[in-house]
Amino acid sequence: MIKIKLLIFSALIVSLPTACVQAQQTVRMNAIKANDYGVIYSLPKTSLVVTLKVKKTVYNRGEFYQFAQRYLNIDPITESRTEFTLEDVMVTNRGVVDKDNSFMVIFRSNSVAPYVYLTQDGLISTINTDPESEKTPSFDLPAPSPAPLNPRRFLSEETLMAGSTAKQAELVSKQIFELRRSRNDILIGEADNMPPDGEAYKVVMEQINDQEKALTEMFSGSTQTEYFTKEIVIIPTEKEIDKMIIGRFSEKLGPVDADNLAGAPVYLTLRNKTQKVETILSDKDKERLAKKLSEGVVYNVPGKAQLTLEFKNKTLKNLETDIVQFGTKDVLAKKMFDNMKQPIKVVFYPDLGAIKQIIQ
Repeated sequence: MIKIKLLIFSALIVSLPTACVQAQQTVRMNAIKANDYGVIYSLPKTSLVVTLKVKKTVYNRGEFYQFAQRYLNIDPITESRTEFTLEDVMVTNRGVVDKDNSFMVIFRSNSVAPYVYLTQDGLISTINTDPESEKTPSFDLPAPSPAPLNPRRFLSEETLMAGSTAKQAELVSKQIFELRRSRNDILIGEADNMPPDGEAYKVVMEQINDQEKALTEMFSGSTQTEYFTKEIVIIPTEKEIDKMIIGRFSEKLGPVDADNLAGAPVYLTLRNKTQKVETILSDKDKERLAKKLSEGVVYNVPGKAQLTLEFKNKTLKNLETDIVQFGTKDVLAKKMFDNMKQPIKVVFYPDLGAIKQIIQ
């Protein structure tokens, strides 16, 4: 059944959205006699995907941290802990199927092989042309830091047999200084056993550096970092949003739910920038509009909105974006697709249901 909506007409082409994601694969649907030369499609409504880029840092206290100042003159990590920092935020539009807005595009029976591309969710992508390839925006996450080496594999038998932690720390510090001396001797060419070639030199220096780092971390402690993302999805209504808590962030726990008071709130504000003109239609106008919508290709004309994200009294994002729920719908007349010699081609923004390009 064709869904009929009484809506106000607007401009034909929507501007490029701030961040539009085409994340789904598409399926070609041919308009053939078996389906009465019609293809059923759905239009989306906007969901806002707020992606948090988070850095997780793990601080590990060294076994000999209390001797770090005495033997190596360094300030150590004195307490093992994990910290999270909010590095960046991205906002994208992701269309979700609007179950109240499904339609059928009907072609003439003698049209030249008409077809429609739909996403796997049934959202309209293109008519009479192949969909464009679009890359999903995403954060480029740095690789996690390598796991620290086990320093005990480098300890001498004397150190392992030492009767106290203080004695072990003293012996390990001497081993660190010995490694530094050996490296310096190689650098100035005065080592008793110099590496025979460049490759051997590289291997020896890497081994010395790895051993020194692992043993030094027994005093200083070690730090490991990794990055990850967290998505928060909001589906707006037709109403504006004023400082809605969409999630929270904790330095100790990272991203947490909006109702978890362990974190500080992340606020979202959405202001409608599109003025709707209320039009009173007569019964005949409504009938003509319903007929036009039932026969043509209905598409979305999203409204414009100002989106703001705030966290700890700082503005994380302040941008203009397209919101389907703030807009209207319009229709391409059925007769546009009756040209059998040169079919009209239409490219949509699948996540908006809006027209991107018409090719004649």
